[in-house]
Amino acid sequence: MSGDFITGRVLIVDDEATAVANLAHVCRKEGHEVVTRTSGGGALEALDHEAFDLVFTDLRMEEVDGMAVMRRALETDPEIAVVLITGYATLDSAVAAMKAGAFHYIAKPFRLAEVREVMRNAIEMVSLKRENRRLKRCLAEQRQGPSIITRHPDMQRLLDTASRIAPTDTNVLISGESGTGKELLARFIHNQSDRRDAPFQAINCGALHDDLLANELFGHEKGAYTGANVAHPGLIEATRGGTLFLDEIGEMSLAMQIKLLRVIQEREVRRLGATRATPVDIRLIAATHRDLRGEVKKGRFRQDLYYRLDVVGLHLPALVRRREDIPLLAHHFLRKHAARMGKTVGEFDGEALAVLDDYDYPGNIRELENLVERGVALSQGERFTVRELPWALAERVVHVVREEGDRLPTLEEREIEYIRYVLEKCNRNRTHAAKVLGIDRVSLWRKLKRYGFDKETE
Repeated sequence: MSGDFITGRVLIVDDEATAVANLAHVCRKEGHEVVTRTSGGGALEALDHEAFDLVFTDLRMEEVDGMAVMRRALETDPEIAVVLITGYATLDSAVAAMKAGAFHYIAKPFRLAEVREVMRNAIEMVSLKRENRRLKRCLAEQRQGPSIITRHPDMQRLLDTASRIAPTDTNVLISGESGTGKELLARFIHNQSDRRDAPFQAINCGALHDDLLANELFGHEKGAYTGANVAHPGLIEATRGGTLFLDEIGEMSLAMQIKLLRVIQEREVRRLGATRATPVDIRLIAATHRDLRGEVKKGRFRQDLYYRLDVVGLHLPALVRRREDIPLLAHHFLRKHAARMGKTVGEFDGEALAVLDDYDYPGNIRELENLVERGVALSQGERFTVRELPWALAERVVHVVREEGDRLPTLEEREIEYIRYVLEKCNRNRTHAAKVLGIDRVSLWRKLKRYGFDKETE
């Protein structure tokens, strides 16, 4: 029984049937659920198989006495309240009982008013203890952040590596396609590090041009430029003692790379317009969808910065490479969004799960969550059916597995074709198409540019 309620489950133990009946009557009138036993041995068996909030036990019973019942109760549940009752009350026995862990000690013949007061106080105490434990657990879960759900061997090995390097201050470079969970992995590392109580700051380096990115990272002094009416510390300063996550580091210009390298080497940052630098204590975790080693060879990424960042490299596989995780993730997102929206949908039907399981997810985990969230929002019953999925998805699943002569299409060909299809359905609106695909607009733009048909949607 949860301590969240003012009523509870009460175990009454006494070898006198009249005493048991009287106590049970009082407890039931107070609204409690009551279980009775007329021997200590019977009480031990009940404690081993059932949960209770309060135990009333006679102290003197043959074979198994009240002290033995209390010890077993507290071993089973340290938060339980035990009230000892005896017809041979002495000050010494009362003190001994309290020292052994009893909540209270009542002498026979007991007064019903006293029993009611003790019972109410005991249930209230247990309720508070259990509520405090629940709140502490919730706080711990919030600090740890969302869990990374996987059963794939490669992912489990990756998480083991991440856990081992988390307590160090080693810089980490996370690679992987958009939507694979790079920021989630960065938070996982931060939350397992000694910096967990300090800030975790994240910024997408590909979403801002140089001036805005420099201002966000390094900050500025008052009057540093027109409109700078107050001083502004950058994210590097604001992350003091914590972890700075630089997403899409491969999109950073060479000029910005030089500035970042100086911060890493000197362990200090200078705001725009400042005459002095400020020491910084941060851990850097960077992420990219690009092959940075290849970018270094092409002269688009500084080699010295690459080696500063890639002290430990972690690669997140695309969702299509870890298909056994799709049902796990789908059910996780179903529970998450159903709870958030107050919906009753609690499971997938076979057809809907088969469609989700067979899809290739160019937008990876982010796209899977987008599809499930959309379906939950549309659902009206307790089962998530194929009707809650975009009609284009079911049609696409059938289409993409169709052989072209004797050759199956490649994953890249499937992705190109599907992006074209979604863009057509969205009347070439990139913002709308990105939402349907479950990726951000910048990621869609990069895919369009990489596949060479970005001009088609301008």
